[in-house]
Amino acid sequence: MSKEFAIGDQVRVVALPPYVKTAEPMPMLRPPDVIRIGEEGVILDRRPGGYWGVRFARGAFLMDSQYIDPVSQTTESAESGSEASSTDE
Repeated sequence: MSKEFAIGDQVRVVALPPYVKTAEPMPMLRPPDVIRIGEEGVILDRRPGGYWGVRFARGAFLMDSQYIDPVSQTTESAESGSEASSTDE
C-alpha cells in the first residue's frame, strides 16, 4: 500500500521508523528522535524503493510512505512553491 504524494505536498509523521536516513547524496543513518510524531514536512522528491525525500525543521530525511500521511489542506497550496516573498511593504 504505497501512498502517492506530489512534490511540495505537506505531510505529517504518523509513526517513527527504527531509524531515519538523511536525504543527502551519501545518506547517513540517524536515530529516530530527530523527528517527532506529528511533525510536518514538505515532500522534496521521490526516491527508489517507496521512499520520499521530506524536509523537516531539523533537516531533510528519507521517509517510507507508511510513516507519513498528507496534511489536511487548511491553507491554499497553490503558492507553496515560492520561497522568497516580500511582505514588508
